[in-house]
Amino acid sequence: MNAVIKELNDYSSFQLVFFRSIGSLVFTTLYLKIKNISFWGNKMNLLFYRGLAGVISMTLFFTSVQFISVGSAVTLRYVAPLFAAVLAVIFLKEKILPLQCFFFMTAFIGVALIKGFDSSDSIYGVGLAIGAAFFSSIVYILISKIGHQDHPVIVVHYFMLIATLVGGIGSLFNWTVPRSLVDWFLLFFLGILGYFGQLYMTKAFQFGQAYMVAPFKYVEVIFTLSLGFFYFHEVYTFWSLVGTAMVIFSLSINVIYKSMNKGY
Repeated sequence: MNAVIKELNDYSSFQLVFFRSIGSLVFTTLYLKIKNISFWGNKMNLLFYRGLAGVISMTLFFTSVQFISVGSAVTLRYVAPLFAAVLAVIFLKEKILPLQCFFFMTAFIGVALIKGFDSSDSIYGVGLAIGAAFFSSIVYILISKIGHQDHPVIVVHYFMLIATLVGGIGSLFNWTVPRSLVDWFLLFFLGILGYFGQLYMTKAFQFGQAYMVAPFKYVEVIFTLSLGFFYFHEVYTFWSLVGTAMVIFSLSINVIYKSMNKGY
């Protein structure tokens, strides 16, 4: 999906959000209808706020890809756990373990290296990606609050419904007619790719142990960096790759360390 977003760089972020969401919305609507699951859910307020935070994060991320390399944008979006840790202390009354401060500092140094050595050198693009990470962290907190009280597809459905509305309204003011059948296909394919990615990510965190699930999320960075290098011919310097590795390693080991010290 990240590669398709980069390929469709000429279209507005709202238009991409609209197509990304409406395709997924068809899947979620059909699923809930077939399974006879209520469209409203149990935690309506939390579901709404999760959807709102999600669409803001998505819009910021899609926009950031227009200014910086797709690999860097994805990596920067994954600093969300740093923000989530702070928010968890405030809203979930969790504690930050002493060694976690070191992990977070390492991740921040990694971010600085990515910014300093990203070939696109766009402060605006980096800011957008970090903004996307912040709102993603809010999503993590809200999904934790929702827990098992709502079906995973309900969580995704609310997100896609709100994103379709926001993307549709935003597209009215900045619509670009797709240039070819290939572009039409890619735009609608966004919804299919996004639906399955979102659904299985939500299921993984609802039903799996976080310390087992979270490190696998960072495989996305490796996939995206590879596509950026081989398909888009993006340039990643040695130090930007070092920064990426620092972010992935520190955040992955943080999840494992935290899970081993739950009784802290």
